[in-house]
Amino acid sequence: MIMFLQINEAPRSDSTELVEVKLQGIQAKANKVSTKPPSRTLKEMLTSWSLILLLCVAWLFHPATTQASHTFLAANAELPPCLLSQISSRDALLVAGPDGRIIYSKNATRKCVPASTLKILTGLAAIDHFGKSYRFRTEFYLDCDQNLKVKGYGDPLLISEVWQEIAKALAPKLQGLNDLVLDDTYFADDIIPGVGSSTNPYDAPNGALCANFNTVFFKRDGTGRIVSAEPQTPITPLGRQKIRQLGLDTGRYTFSHHRHEAALYAGEILAHFLKENGKVYQGDMRAGVVAPGDTLIYVYHSVFTLDQAVKKMLEFSNNFMANQILLALGAQVHGPPGTLAKGVDVFSNYCREVLGFSDVQIAEGSGISRENRLSPLDMLSVLKHFEPHRALLVREGTLLYKTGSLRGIKTRAGYIENNSGGPYYFAIFLNSSHANIDSIVDCVRKSLHHGQDASN
Repeated sequence: MIMFLQINEAPRSDSTELVEVKLQGIQAKANKVSTKPPSRTLKEMLTSWSLILLLCVAWLFHPATTQASHTFLAANAELPPCLLSQISSRDALLVAGPDGRIIYSKNATRKCVPASTLKILTGLAAIDHFGKSYRFRTEFYLDCDQNLKVKGYGDPLLISEVWQEIAKALAPKLQGLNDLVLDDTYFADDIIPGVGSSTNPYDAPNGALCANFNTVFFKRDGTGRIVSAEPQTPITPLGRQKIRQLGLDTGRYTFSHHRHEAALYAGEILAHFLKENGKVYQGDMRAGVVAPGDTLIYVYHSVFTLDQAVKKMLEFSNNFMANQILLALGAQVHGPPGTLAKGVDVFSNYCREVLGFSDVQIAEGSGISRENRLSPLDMLSVLKHFEPHRALLVREGTLLYKTGSLRGIKTRAGYIENNSGGPYYFAIFLNSSHANIDSIVDCVRKSLHHGQDASN
């Protein structure tokens, strides 16, 4: 199978101060009541105390205040000694028990850059909207002139092996074949925040019709010729042309940031495998759209279910896959074309309505943008809802987790399983470049294990 691409890759909340102010305000009201002249009637006293009780209830059940109050109370729990020297005032951390109650935290309401731990939210939103068994589709049509039209719907896993199987299924359905027409209009041509114009795979552009994560993997043989670095993938004419134009060295690269060129690369991969099956197009390869009178001859439903796709996205921290999912969600909920704005709107509404976030700051779906913001308390809500799907995360012993990294930022979030019930939850957002996040996670694990031993 083709290599999946791995991406090694806020102002402090005033909620605690707000809690203290509200407490002081309620106490001030109580003091005023207690210093009233003794000549008041019993009815007046009961009315005053009823007002105080209503204010307290309203404060306790307001969503934002409820989150703040939990963090305020958790702040009284002292961090384990092994964390005190590692978590700076710029960092944020939260550890919660299987019942969701916070065991200890620091800056738990601070909005931080989550980096690639945001992909847990992306996977969760996708599973909740589409369902675990959902499969992306790609459609194939013939028009009255025997032009083959390919319409993409954002499948993030159209790898070479898939195109090979598609060609085998298509070939018997084709007699003559003129033009090869590529329809990538299901997604708009949007720029993802944080994605640059480099040839690095993590900057691969998104599109409705793509191949191999919009990357090419090549090497040079003994004579210096450009050849594929993976046996299942041909070097196509466009790929060879771009490699030469860019002067690329051996490796895997994104070679184009133009949507139609990405679709053209997918078309060339398909044409290669159709030729292997005895079918050669006689006309042009071009961009176009499926028309109402065209005849649907084949629908490819992905061999990967959505939960399998999410697992690969999380395991290889694939930014391209994450934002394919975000754009597809936008198109599914708001109608095509899929756009960044539609996808972000779906995510933001999901965070507010399902996860209970009081303040949503989502810029895209992979975590590559520094405009994304989540607090450890936000991530706790994500982890609680994702808990039935936690097996999709990378596992190391009892630890299931997702990492994240950007320059100067290291993050990690996930679960620590135990034998006595559900898992513990943790979220670590570091803005201190000198901190060792592996050491911090190890400290958290040991402190929880020590606590379990003490309770037994």
